[in-house]
Amino acid sequence: MSAEASVGSHAADSAQSAASQPACHNTDEHRNQGLLGSKYVKLNVGGSLHYTTVQTLSKEDSLLRSICNGGTDATIDSEGWVVLDRCGRHFGLVLNFLRDGSVPLPEDHRELDEVLKEAQYYRVQGLVQHCLSAMQKQKDVFESVCRIPMITSAKEEQRMIATCRKPVVKLQNNRGNNKYSYTSNSDDNLLKNIELFDKLVLRFNGRVLFVKDVLGDEICCWSFYGEGRKIAEVCCTSIVYATEKKQTKVEFPEARIFEETLNILIYENGRGSGPGSLHLLDSRGSGSSLGAGQSEEEGAVGGDRRVRRIHVRRHIMHDERGHGQQTVYKD
Repeated sequence: MSAEASVGSHAADSAQSAASQPACHNTDEHRNQGLLGSKYVKLNVGGSLHYTTVQTLSKEDSLLRSICNGGTDATIDSEGWVVLDRCGRHFGLVLNFLRDGSVPLPEDHRELDEVLKEAQYYRVQGLVQHCLSAMQKQKDVFESVCRIPMITSAKEEQRMIATCRKPVVKLQNNRGNNKYSYTSNSDDNLLKNIELFDKLVLRFNGRVLFVKDVLGDEICCWSFYGEGRKIAEVCCTSIVYATEKKQTKVEFPEARIFEETLNILIYENGRGSGPGSLHLLDSRGSGSSLGAGQSEEEGAVGGDRRVRRIHVRRHIMHDERGHGQQTVYKD
């Protein structure tokens, strides 16, 4: 065989071998050119399979558009699936946003945060803003809702008050204390105290932490805390001695309760730690005089720091005995 025939035969064998083997590309070229000229795209996002178009993925200047036009490397498996190493739980929501320009978002805050993270990863700015707006609305709604904690133990109460950065107002009511019978107006006054508590919650929501307590022996008692310590207390019950039996009387010192709630606001945002705060609390002006039927007791705690304990003055009543018998006075 001649040399030309040998060379020609070798060239023909090489051409046939090249035709029988698939074309091999550089890995970077395969990644960058895998979607060029394609109309449909198969996506494998963490095992979640999605089928869409290049037009949909290119609607926003996002990571997905960059993958489509070859600006970002994309791993494509042997079956032509574009593999994205992300959780595919919310990817369908991302696609629907690109298709429609809007999408219902989950109401659960944790799920909404997960959608936001995916939107930020894919750089879909429209969905990012949509998620942030929904989060702000949730925050506004949450702050407008009045949530009143219920104390379940003394230890829980101490921890709650010590860690709270807001002033605290606690109402303790325990109508089940039937040690003595109640006077005719007591039930009505107890309800008035509870109603005032609800009104104060609505008025100072977000500024003061209001808590309820149904434990202990007190029937109706208001406590006011600032910087983790008790500042004042208003006890609304007294014992009435009449007709040879003891009766419990519940008062409704509305003005004094409202005054102490206003006083506790000086501890808002740590403002009560100033040198003049204690003097302001302990000063008694004409506008802070005690109402009729009330008495004030001050117990020194930690030097000049005092807890103002305001108790309803115990009523003195005659017992109904016959003429000439001794009249009993109790306090």
